[in-house]
Amino acid sequence: MKKFTPGLYQKLHTASHPRILFRSVLTQISRQWPQHDYYEATTPQSQTIPHHRRALSTKQTMATPQEKKDWSATQYLKFNNERTRPVYDLLSQVTPHLSSSPNPRIYDLGCGPGNSTKVILDAFPTARITGMDSSSDMLKKASGSLPSVEFVAGDLATFKVDQKANLLFSNAVFHWLRHSNRIPTLVTLFQGLSTGGVVAIQVPDNYHEPSHALMRVTASLSDKPWTQFFQDTKIGNLADEKRPDLDPIQPPIEFYNALILHAGSVNVWRTMYHHVLKDAGAIVEWVKGTGLQPYLNRIEDEAAKQAFLEEYERRLEDAYPKLVDGNVLLVYPRLFVVAVRK
Repeated sequence: MKKFTPGLYQKLHTASHPRILFRSVLTQISRQWPQHDYYEATTPQSQTIPHHRRALSTKQTMATPQEKKDWSATQYLKFNNERTRPVYDLLSQVTPHLSSSPNPRIYDLGCGPGNSTKVILDAFPTARITGMDSSSDMLKKASGSLPSVEFVAGDLATFKVDQKANLLFSNAVFHWLRHSNRIPTLVTLFQGLSTGGVVAIQVPDNYHEPSHALMRVTASLSDKPWTQFFQDTKIGNLADEKRPDLDPIQPPIEFYNALILHAGSVNVWRTMYHHVLKDAGAIVEWVKGTGLQPYLNRIEDEAAKQAFLEEYERRLEDAYPKLVDGNVLLVYPRLFVVAVRK
């Protein structure tokens, strides 16, 4: 089994025409994961000591570059249907666990513009729901769309949840946490729930996909208009918390092993989505709403920023060949975790 080693990364970085080489490397990378990985087990229910409400004590959990500028709800919602589809897939595995709760208490952690909150509200119209996000623009959009729902500002490092919460739901948030804090933060939240409480998360698992690997490649190029804006960081070095790139997602077994100690059941699976988009430019627009923003926030010169986007798009064109109808296929893996507190 091949790994995405520094040697493979260097090949991508130095290739002047990466189409064939990039596909070769991606083929090696893809063998690390089948299309669906699935783990599930149950343990006997047992008594648990009640937990007090608590705040997460984790420090420096979020990738720091995103704090420079606020997120754009408008940019994010350009691909609302594609981004919301995993919400339905995650919620379908949660609904059976809440069937006995007529008025469930639900938190949507990292609610964004409210697209996930809307799905939750439709599924549980009598629920008391609180949406939490760190972005004022996202919260403004969410509260405007769902005036009956409570939305609050916060982040995973300090947010308090009710011990009696029935569901902690999180769509595409935990991947923003650094590797060392991601699972501990999830476990701390999970431990704060009472027996029967559910935590359900979904995270993009696309660190090795060309859409994200080429961000790192492009940012690392020397003698470019944008080079100076990345000189104080080490792209791809997990020890550098100031870098704009996110950390890889841990394999399913690590989530399972961490949660099963406190769970009656843990359900983990991985789905490979395939989104038909117009062209490489559409991929750029997609990631500008999420993973590309920390890179763009670093580039203070507009001309340099435009040059970066053009180079990144050019490399995407090599990595994503056109289909017979002229469109391109964006492969987007996502990891799902649902755990029930024992």
